[in-house]
Amino acid sequence: MTLPPWPEPHFVETNGIRMAVYEDGPKDGTPIVLCHGFPELAYSWRYQLPALAKAGFRAIAPDMRGYGRTSRPATVEDYDIHHLTGDLAGLLDALEIEKAVFCGHDWGGIVVWQMPLLQKARVAGVIGVNTPFMARAPMDPIEGMRLMFGENMYIVWFQKPGVADAVLAKDVGKTFRFFMRKGGMTLEEFEKQPQERRNLELGVALAGDEAIWPGELVMSEPELQVFIDTFEKTGFTGGINWYRNFTRNWKTTEGVEEKVTAPCLMIMAENDVVLRPSMADGMEKYCPDLEKHLVKNCGHWTQQEHPDELNEVMVSWLVRRFGIR
Repeated sequence: MTLPPWPEPHFVETNGIRMAVYEDGPKDGTPIVLCHGFPELAYSWRYQLPALAKAGFRAIAPDMRGYGRTSRPATVEDYDIHHLTGDLAGLLDALEIEKAVFCGHDWGGIVVWQMPLLQKARVAGVIGVNTPFMARAPMDPIEGMRLMFGENMYIVWFQKPGVADAVLAKDVGKTFRFFMRKGGMTLEEFEKQPQERRNLELGVALAGDEAIWPGELVMSEPELQVFIDTFEKTGFTGGINWYRNFTRNWKTTEGVEEKVTAPCLMIMAENDVVLRPSMADGMEKYCPDLEKHLVKNCGHWTQQEHPDELNEVMVSWLVRRFGIR
């Protein structure tokens, strides 16, 4: 299989790091910044970058802090939400852009929903892919997850220094063959599993027999190899450090007004068992200018499972809300 076309990166200095940035589309087009999640890369947007460019938008996909060819600071606190949103504001500064539409998937979605709260002046619009706007939790989110799912739930497990980092890096190929799958089961089927199988115990799952993992790869072997080759060089610590700031983020954003006044689009995936469509219920309270779309028969990796539908929905909304320059 021939790999989809993908540009070479250019590099910008932003917020104390060197960031790898991949671009396509006219420089005078409305800028759309595409923010990936864990464990991913700017390359996760390889089907969206050319589609947005073809529609007349300036598509910008960075390797986020700690990932790929972008800097990986050593200190855990350097991955908190203020650094992550500051990176994106600094990216706009480096590209001489006043405002952009920010689109995020997975952890990138958490970051882009915080942009209009922490960097309001830089935000023209927000697109959440799977990840909804999530209001401030009533308690420390790590303690909440620990109480609900136990010590082995993957986000709680990630809090232990060096542990998950080593497990994921031991066999990077196996790790990505576990993560990058689709069609394993529907959300309804997942809900019928025993509680211990619904606790999202990543370390336990990775120790299991690869031959019995449900579903099929969501991408071709050559595409998968791009992720494997990159993470064999970088490891997983940078991305895991984002998770190690859940408590810090919760504490340091206390008192921030939870209102997104920019236009918003929420794209949900029917069978994402972690970021469930129901999590977007009630978003209108915080994001009054909101449109929603549900991608049917789709799991977590929406950009790569249903790229054509995602592209169509994004482009349609962007054209209606921002036009073509």
